[in-house]
Amino acid sequence: MSEKLEEFDNRIIFAKTLIALASENPKIVVVCNDSVGSSNLTEFRDLFPDRLIDVGIAEQNMVGVAAGLANAGFTPFVCAAAPFLTGRALEQIKADVVYTRTNVKLCGMSPGISYGELGPTHHSIEDIAWMRALDSLPIVLPADEAQTEGAVRWAANTNGPVFMRIGRFKVPSVSQGQSPAFIPNKAMRIVDGIDISIIATGTLVSRAVAAAEQLKADGISARVINLSTVSPLDTAEILAAAKETKALITAEESVTRGGVGGAIAEFVVQNHPIPMKLMGIDSFAPTGSASYLLEHFGLTADAIAAAARELLKNGR
Repeated sequence: MSEKLEEFDNRIIFAKTLIALASENPKIVVVCNDSVGSSNLTEFRDLFPDRLIDVGIAEQNMVGVAAGLANAGFTPFVCAAAPFLTGRALEQIKADVVYTRTNVKLCGMSPGISYGELGPTHHSIEDIAWMRALDSLPIVLPADEAQTEGAVRWAANTNGPVFMRIGRFKVPSVSQGQSPAFIPNKAMRIVDGIDISIIATGTLVSRAVAAAEQLKADGISARVINLSTVSPLDTAEILAAAKETKALITAEESVTRGGVGGAIAEFVVQNHPIPMKLMGIDSFAPTGSASYLLEHFGLTADAIAAAARELLKNGR
């Protein structure tokens, strides 16, 4: 039996990194929507009470306030539950931030199906598709603690809008031996292979690694790619996967229609078509814990491995 790996809450890493950056840069501020606790911002508020603006449950106003702060020379991090940040304030994100290239960092906290039993109103499975539709908006999905720290530091020092997903699940590290752990616009090949490629994001990356281990026992060589930047795509790494392996799986905690799977399929079909399987969530979820929902939608190591075997069997 493999040893249980240490797991990390990326929200805690996010908050610690933001505090470190704010200690160095007085222009960094936070704007949130009555979400100090769920965004893990209590210590930030205590250390910098004048630099955290809580607008209450008013997401459109939240994004507008952040845009105003950015225009005044500040670097605002907007922290809110991902479904409400992207769903309620989409027009403000489009017009006040992305269209105007305003220096606002949009942080979708607890994305995907993190809220479990709270149901479809709180699940954020459409956010990647919505944000992908906006022109030239960087979309970042750090997969572990090292990538979260690297992505937050990069965002703070990059001029212009950014959308980041900060996961709620505790996840193991997948960036061991990679320095730096996060490179903007670069996909990380963390397991090499020649039979099939598994391209995963966020919480699904560690599960893709576990699936590759299962496939190795079956004599199947699976390549695992951690796609921490969804937009812009690392087309060179994706094209290499399409050319060098027989089939391709995408795995994401979001809808594949317009999401990560959709983005990769759009590129692959136009440049080097190969058999593909898009694994994600394409319906409103039933009520249940987050772990139950991941299993319900087949987003487990076992299910990814089974999909790989089936795709290789039928694809070529």
